[in-house]
Amino acid sequence: MGGHHKPTITVTDDESIRLNPAWQSVRVVALGAGVVFLLLAMALGLMQEDKSYFFHSFLTSFVYFLSISLGALFFVPIHFLARAGWNVVVRRVAELMMQNLIPMSILFLVILLPVLFGSHSLFDWNNPELTVPGGEHYDQLIAHKSPYLNWGFFAIRAVLYFAAWIGIARYFYTNSLKQDGTGDKQITLNLQKNSSIAVIVFALTVTFASFDWLMSLDPHWFSTIFGVYFFAGCAVSFFAAITLILFLLQSDGKLVGIVTKEHYHDLGKYTFGFTLFWGYIAFSQYLLIWYANIPEETEWYLRRQEHGWAYVAIFLLFGQFFIPFFGVMSRHVRRNKYILSGWAVFILVMHYVDLYYIIMPQVGAADGPPTFGLTDVCCLLGIGGVYISSLIWFATDKPLVPIKDPRLDESLALQNH
Repeated sequence: MGGHHKPTITVTDDESIRLNPAWQSVRVVALGAGVVFLLLAMALGLMQEDKSYFFHSFLTSFVYFLSISLGALFFVPIHFLARAGWNVVVRRVAELMMQNLIPMSILFLVILLPVLFGSHSLFDWNNPELTVPGGEHYDQLIAHKSPYLNWGFFAIRAVLYFAAWIGIARYFYTNSLKQDGTGDKQITLNLQKNSSIAVIVFALTVTFASFDWLMSLDPHWFSTIFGVYFFAGCAVSFFAAITLILFLLQSDGKLVGIVTKEHYHDLGKYTFGFTLFWGYIAFSQYLLIWYANIPEETEWYLRRQEHGWAYVAIFLLFGQFFIPFFGVMSRHVRRNKYILSGWAVFILVMHYVDLYYIIMPQVGAADGPPTFGLTDVCCLLGIGGVYISSLIWFATDKPLVPIKDPRLDESLALQNH
């Protein structure tokens, strides 16, 4: 990916690697706005005749921001596993993004608690009438899946997912901060040794979480590749998000001369690569299901080819794959942080459209056209406000660079050839 030479930069300027006090005002405003928008979204949801719309809209925005942090949770241990050095100066931002899994676990209660109280506005399988043999609404397939799809096991799995994610995030982050103080190289060796376990746990939990929270919205449908599809979205959205965050930090005078066009170049490579990977997985899933033509499998896509949803699918094909594929292909684009940040915004918008396409057609009878209204805007701004506020809170008084990482010099001196 790149070589290195003798470093010409040292991370000694404390002001250049810590947030300005003005960011605390942003944190307070973001949190206040987030809470207000979430309350407004809930109020709008209560006023709607179909309460399921709010829960589907909330889930869309929730998974959107969750996926960005899950992408960070992949980025950090995979680079320890590969013993990579180029990423050190951008790793702390990724570590901070991982910490947002904590507030996301709290926001998940909006989804979990209704399930525990018997609501099936979001998940049809939580309707007990569907699993009573001989009942009017008995569904044999859902009844067959009920040992897995039931409110108790669903809650246990959710707790295990968040416990694993937060545990991994805290382990890497706290040890990274500890190394800032001690400079102990053994910490890096320990993180490298345990990164393989973290990657395996990540792969399993993210796969099954995508099954539970997204695929089970239609309990009749199944795809063994769906977990990989969701992971691809997590990765591409993370690389877009961290590119944008680094650009904003440098616009505020932080990390200037530390994060260089060489690091943007590598982040751009990842963005390009995972855009291609997402397209490959999305096409593979569609092609296999279309070719097999099994009714239980094709129903999911059939619903998304009616009532105007086919236009969303076409928009997604070009907006999530073809356009950014050619847009980020150029070396010139990847080495220009202004252009690359513009593409990052575009990719983040399309990632939301991707999740909207997965989740929202399951609302009610799904016999209407795609709609994007005030409830969706409030959910997106509400969770976004909490996410941004939390990210700033975790970053407060912490160096934005692992200042005593043994590979820091290698990262500072990165050169792509």
